[in-house]
Amino acid sequence: MIWVYILRCADGSYYTGTHRGDDMEDRIAEHQAGNYGGYTAARRPVELVWADWTFQFADAVATECRIKGWTRAKKEAFIAGDWKLLKLLSKRRGGPEES
Repeated sequence: MIWVYILRCADGSYYTGTHRGDDMEDRIAEHQAGNYGGYTAARRPVELVWADWTFQFADAVATECRIKGWTRAKKEAFIAGDWKLLKLLSKRRGGPEES
């Protein structure tokens, strides 16, 4: 299992990552403890706001990269499940519509 997830950090920013394993709770606890340093360690506490899994590593990495390229507004529409707004935000950038 490979998870793709989005965390909301204490400063209101978002972190997107991947995790191989069955238990997302352990991964979130590692972020909370600052085990990896980097982005989330300086912005704790973090909150899991979205996660999904796949069995294909390439799919997880592609999803992570896609989300990382999104604007804050688009990430928030995605997290909220507001597909109408997500579609509108995709059109605004002048790129092809995303599903």
